[in-house]
Amino acid sequence: MARGRMFYGFSRSSAIKCPIIILLTGPIAGWLLGDSFLIKRKMIIAGCMLAVSGGFASAQTAGDWVLGNYKGAGYWFPGVAEKVGGGEVTIRYDDGDRETVNTSQVRPYDWMIGMKVECNFKNAGDWYPGTIASLAGEKIGIAYDDGDKETTKTGRCRTK
Repeated sequence: MARGRMFYGFSRSSAIKCPIIILLTGPIAGWLLGDSFLIKRKMIIAGCMLAVSGGFASAQTAGDWVLGNYKGAGYWFPGVAEKVGGGEVTIRYDDGDRETVNTSQVRPYDWMIGMKVECNFKNAGDWYPGTIASLAGEKIGIAYDDGDKETTKTGRCRTK
């Protein structure tokens, strides 16, 4: 079990208010600003489960930034829930695609610095593993496992 300092608080999202717990497990070289945070060391965050279905949290309201299991292929892509109702969510993915899926195919957007992802390097069609090095909205910096680096868009990345 990780040892460190634990902070309790509440999200300030306009769509939902929920408790969050942040456990910092190393020296902090960053700061906390409103809803955004920059922490350059290890951290574990546990937060809101908006609605549980099939073991995953799903979007509760239109406008939530989510991860969708695009075409049920097992890869989670970022997007915005455009419409929520009747057990389905219409997602506008960050790459421009749209899809209506069952709520079990949606979970909250949880990407953060230090997280492992796969990205479409130089948008050439080949996916490579890497780690999120920076994150600002849809702009994402990737440190690839082979040593390459790239600043790209979240719509060119995915998680398993």
